[in-house]
Amino acid sequence: MRSAPTTISERTSICVTGLGAITPLGNSVRELWDGLLAGRSGIRPLANVDTADLPCPIGGEVRNPPVEVIAEHAKLDRHRMDRASLFAVLAAREALLHAGWPLHDLGPRAAVVFGAGLSGMLTLQQQTERLLGKGPRAVSPLTIPLLMPNAAVANICLAFDARGPSQTVSTACSSSGHALLDAVRMLRCRDADLVIAGGTEASLTRLGISSFVRMGAMAKYDGSPPETLVRPFDARRNGLIMSEGAAALVLERTDDALAAGRRPLALLLGGCATTDAFHLVTPDPDAVGAVAAVAGAIRDAGLTAGDIADRVYVNAHGTATPLNDLAETRALKGVFGDAARRLRISSTKSMTGHMIGAAGAVETVICVRALGDGRLPPTINLHEPDPDCDLDFIPNKPREAACEYAINNTFGFGGHNVSLLLARGH
Repeated sequence: MRSAPTTISERTSICVTGLGAITPLGNSVRELWDGLLAGRSGIRPLANVDTADLPCPIGGEVRNPPVEVIAEHAKLDRHRMDRASLFAVLAAREALLHAGWPLHDLGPRAAVVFGAGLSGMLTLQQQTERLLGKGPRAVSPLTIPLLMPNAAVANICLAFDARGPSQTVSTACSSSGHALLDAVRMLRCRDADLVIAGGTEASLTRLGISSFVRMGAMAKYDGSPPETLVRPFDARRNGLIMSEGAAALVLERTDDALAAGRRPLALLLGGCATTDAFHLVTPDPDAVGAVAAVAGAIRDAGLTAGDIADRVYVNAHGTATPLNDLAETRALKGVFGDAARRLRISSTKSMTGHMIGAAGAVETVICVRALGDGRLPPTINLHEPDPDCDLDFIPNKPREAACEYAINNTFGFGGHNVSLLLARGH
């Protein structure tokens, strides 16, 4: 029996009205965007992790997040929040301010959906060390509220008094892509009038880094400048570099936003989710699920690949692992055929690192900015293109291009694939 991939096909128009981001490139969307266009990397030696014996002592670390604003929210206590929850609240706050929504009493028609891949990793490590070092009575009674996967969503709801539906999605690197799909469905089903959707991650810990190194996914640190080690689609690529942060998008029905005087920054036209069912962590080399996700998102928007090939920017999943980049290149060729060579594609993970559960949300924010600015961020460190990854990956320098559409791909461990299709706001 054949089953259709999951899409968001009901035709009510959904738009993005606000953006927020906390990333290794800075603590706002503006800092993120300026850093990307400058080709600046956020990968550097880690300051908040004991790296003495770690095989990879670098990462995309958030520096100096504005924690002081948490005190403005009466229901929040900074000391009862894991780093992942802190990032999520800060990103949501920026997005709400950007959209022109109040920071209090959002009410029963406001929903929150966030993705998280490895939520609460810092809390887990700290409390495990206390357990092993001092025994069970040393473990904090706040351990569960700090590390539970839904903690970030709960803190966002507390901060802004959002009393509509709320949930966390955890599908590894595609978590926040799935969160955005769910957010659109909530709006189209009229379960909410406003959705704060996004993702968060704070897994730059000794345990997190060691785990990725041991499974062979991390780039091999050889003493080279940290900013040069993430090399998507390059023949020298050998793995990802972990990073942390969060991003949030305010989504509304387009008619409601226009009626309230809020400007649609972009339209979320279509989306599709599929599963490889191939291997727990290895992508399908034939990219069958990825092809279905990208093609499904385009079809869900009522378009064809030929309609958009000359007018679309693709923000690739582009992790810089040998297998992922090759499979994604094959997927784009499988969807667009010969027209794939006319696509404009980049992997911004070359600058941000891999934000795991937050990756899809951050890269959707980047797509919205690319559509609005008419400039496309580059793939840095792409100096020796892999001959099997032979598409236009916008090497090393940004490009001016007035694209009408953008595709964001997020592919996660477990074989999860999500593709979103956006259009420029009007």
